[in-house]
Amino acid sequence: MNAEYSPGNPCARGRCMAATGGRCVSLFQDDSMLGRLVHGLAKWMAVAGGIVLVAVTAMMMISIIGRALIWAGLKPVPGDYELVSAGMGFAIFAFMPWTHLQRGHAMVTLLTDSFGRRANQFILVITDLLMLAAASFIAWRLYYGMLDKFSYKETTLLLRMPLGWGYAAGLVGAVVLVLVAAWVLGRSISYAITNKSEPRRMGAEL
Repeated sequence: MNAEYSPGNPCARGRCMAATGGRCVSLFQDDSMLGRLVHGLAKWMAVAGGIVLVAVTAMMMISIIGRALIWAGLKPVPGDYELVSAGMGFAIFAFMPWTHLQRGHAMVTLLTDSFGRRANQFILVITDLLMLAAASFIAWRLYYGMLDKFSYKETTLLLRMPLGWGYAAGLVGAVVLVLVAAWVLGRSISYAITNKSEPRRMGAEL
């Protein structure tokens, strides 16, 4: 469906717009195909983190019970602290893409509330750009950290589990965070260009 040119028609501007179901939807909007793909990726990453977190919690409960009942012939899970470290590292990075996508971070707005909507739109663009830079830096350093751990064959003390595995697990979430952060930046730019207010999400404001 071709959109006719008019100054107020976003489909005619060529700013990453696509015609979907007879209406114009920005590629950086939540209901676009790309938006649904990003949401699905972040959501399933968070689900995976939740499953690992539940598994780690269950393992710790079993280990604590075993440690408390040593007199009855039970024992703690070998290397429980090492498993917790690896599992929690993955879970934290797995939750970050969904948190950023839903604006789940705490936002301090004591000063910016006094600014106009237009100024806040561009402030959001700047903060999303910084988030993308931070996510890229973290993923970059995790990657080289993983290579170092594997090259030196470092392992945990009790299980002799390669430390590189923990870095690799965290790297998966960090790479997804980079992809999500890039899309969120595009979404913020889209709202700023079209001068539209972004829908309120779950983030806490201070």
